[in-house]
Amino acid sequence: MKTKYIALALGAMLVCSGAMAQKKKQAEPVYNGGITTEMMQQMKQGFGGSASDKALRNILVTNSPAKLAMNYENATKFDSHFSHRVVSKAVTDQKSSGRCWMFTGMNVLRNQAIRKHGLPADFQFSQAYLFFYDQLEKSNLFLQAMIDTYRKPMNDQEVEWLFKNPIGDGGQFTGVANLIDKYGLVPADVMPETYNTNNTSSISNLIALKLREDGLQLREMAAQKGMTPQKLQAKKTEMLGTIYRMLALTMGEPPAQFTWQQKDAKGEIVETATYTPKEFYEKFAKTDFSKYYMVMNDPTREYYKVYEIQYDRHVYDGQNWRYLNLPMEDIAPMCIASIKDSTMMYFSCDVGKFLNRDNGLMDMNNYDYESLMGTTFGMDKKQRVSTFASGSSHAMTLCAVDLDKDGKPLKWMVENSWGPNYGWQGNLIMTNDWFNEYMFRVVLEEKYIPANIRAMMDQKPIMLPAWDPMFAPEE
Repeated sequence: MKTKYIALALGAMLVCSGAMAQKKKQAEPVYNGGITTEMMQQMKQGFGGSASDKALRNILVTNSPAKLAMNYENATKFDSHFSHRVVSKAVTDQKSSGRCWMFTGMNVLRNQAIRKHGLPADFQFSQAYLFFYDQLEKSNLFLQAMIDTYRKPMNDQEVEWLFKNPIGDGGQFTGVANLIDKYGLVPADVMPETYNTNNTSSISNLIALKLREDGLQLREMAAQKGMTPQKLQAKKTEMLGTIYRMLALTMGEPPAQFTWQQKDAKGEIVETATYTPKEFYEKFAKTDFSKYYMVMNDPTREYYKVYEIQYDRHVYDGQNWRYLNLPMEDIAPMCIASIKDSTMMYFSCDVGKFLNRDNGLMDMNNYDYESLMGTTFGMDKKQRVSTFASGSSHAMTLCAVDLDKDGKPLKWMVENSWGPNYGWQGNLIMTNDWFNEYMFRVVLEEKYIPANIRAMMDQKPIMLPAWDPMFAPEE
């Protein structure tokens, strides 16, 4: 009898235990990745609804976070003194265009030409002239790439990238070098800016539309049986004729020859002569671009290696962008040596980060977003690059450094191309901390590069794809 009762009791306990387990299992919330009611309640606790929270909310809903996060104490410490500075001339203005790379490269040459030939301070080379050929050459680069890749399907990553990026107004220093070597230079008053060189989006969009249409046609032609390279070349030339017409209508036609009055610093005429663009370049700005090297600080990749970016060039028969990746402690001394020798440099960075647009100061302490938002933003440079939070976006001319008594940099200055009224007299000033975090590229003459670093540049480059996010054209 006892055994029977014990068995019944155990059975009841098992049934009860199973029911309780089932009930517990049913009570557990099931998460499918969406925001649940329980999660929402937890999130709401982060905004307590206190008087201070409500006051902050009332201010933020009608103001920019940047305006409210401005560090007032930091703004009062603005300092424009520099121990070493390359004397720059009139500040240029790229207007509503992405031609910073061109303005920067040509400003380096312009400064040298003014000093060497005693030209007026406002002398400029024609950006419109070089931009005309930049757009024509980029059009050829795209169309020839359509022929080169016609065997690949439309959904191939390379083909997709080409159709997404048939042309643009951005670029980098290699483009400046290749275009000038091929087409020379002319003074700004020989081929002045037009509405469409100052405002490039409309004509670039039209050309891009036409190139995509032509690209499809070339792919279809190339796939036809019996198609010859000569026939494809003839068709491509016909297509480029249409692009040339579109550029000439909106920018003017580049001169093959011109007569120009050279003036001195006082504006007096020194000489009147006739030049071709190549002859003018040879006389006033001849440069051995093979002696210029780009270095970069990309902490996501191995240092002391040379990298090359496929399709990152302006001229089909030119060079891809190539650079040596270095830590900042190797880059800064070379920049200092160049400035001390009165030589400006092509420089690029992530310009919008912590920029005070009123005084042109780029400083990590300009804005206190952490106190404003009650959180932290703790990624380092490598993490920001890896997560697409930072990358080079704008090119300028590095022209000054302020050194302490031990020769260590405190701050730097660049001549910008956003006009003389932007920033500090058309320049931007950056603290050394900002320089280390958001500087990416600089082009140096060979004589400022130590022999051991120069030797590294001869190694075979590691080819990177055109769609690598770190290498968007600078604008």
